[in-house]
Amino acid sequence: MRPGDTVEVLDAAGRRLAKAAWSPKSQIRARVWTFDADEIIDDAFFKRRVAAALARREALPEVAGQDGMRLIHGESDGLPGVIADRYGDTICLQLTAAGADRWRKAIVGALVKVTGVARIYERSDSDVRKLEGLEPTTGWVHGEAPLEALSIDENGVRLGVDVVGGHKTGFYLDQRDNRLRTRALAKGKSVLNCFCYTGGFSLQALAGGAVSVLSIDSSGPALAGAQANMALNPQLDASRAEWLETDVFEALRTFRKEGRRFDLIVLDPPKFAPSSAHAERAARAYKDINLHGFRLLNPGGYLLTYSCSGGIGLELFQKIVAGAAVDAGRDARILQRLSAGPDHPVALHFPEGEYLKGLLVQAD
Repeated sequence: MRPGDTVEVLDAAGRRLAKAAWSPKSQIRARVWTFDADEIIDDAFFKRRVAAALARREALPEVAGQDGMRLIHGESDGLPGVIADRYGDTICLQLTAAGADRWRKAIVGALVKVTGVARIYERSDSDVRKLEGLEPTTGWVHGEAPLEALSIDENGVRLGVDVVGGHKTGFYLDQRDNRLRTRALAKGKSVLNCFCYTGGFSLQALAGGAVSVLSIDSSGPALAGAQANMALNPQLDASRAEWLETDVFEALRTFRKEGRRFDLIVLDPPKFAPSSAHAERAARAYKDINLHGFRLLNPGGYLLTYSCSGGIGLELFQKIVAGAAVDAGRDARILQRLSAGPDHPVALHFPEGEYLKGLLVQAD
């Protein structure tokens, strides 16, 4: 039997329960394709699953009409190990499990037939593949690279997408609705955007009428991408934007010494805890940045703080933020709990799919 082959899952009495993909090198030995034990896993199966996923998203008013959307969200769309993000006529595909890798040709074919996209780029280069005994693989699997740089319109703001070299599948689509929430809060405010990457939160804040936006990231290439995005939006006042390449933790400490304050702060750090084994160390890092965030926040100001770490659950994250507020001497309240957009659904039987959690907090 080869990795990714289809197997039947039986209960203790030998009754057929499901069909799954076999992964002999993973701790998860079988990932279920279907709980209909009579359903055939073939090309038509993947076409049905992709078509159903697209239909669900086209019915969502928040997603309909957007250039960028998550088309396939793994287990939550009945396709474990398959992530597909659509950017206009381009799809970036990520296959992270043995079954998905085994059915690559069928999955690509289904995406092309159902969506009619011009091109698909595979970004199966995440560390998760190592746990499945799979080598990284990247490249164009349908069509050719576009002649012009790829960009999308997100709620009136144009943003560049780098499917070849960018983070994840080239962009953070999961924060689309949260960027729009930031825009709604930004009018007349001084904004600090930490771990800004290519500036999605920053540009939406400017579009919302922020008087100033300071964006920080330790990556020079990321900031170059952010400034390129700024140039794509001549309707925004670039004089209100400042871009700073430095370590965020050091910058926050420096701002406190200088007595700087902000009306709205976005904390969207990278994944500090990829698994529960890293939770304790990650909790200290989250506590540190949120502590400094509260200390730099003007009275009545807003803190939008996020964690994309699978090893940090929502309950623990809220406790960390609450502890940071107490240590900062701030009386604060949660106005809204935030998560990924509805094109990143969470199957009820797979709560682990809810990796992104966030809080909108106001401090006195």
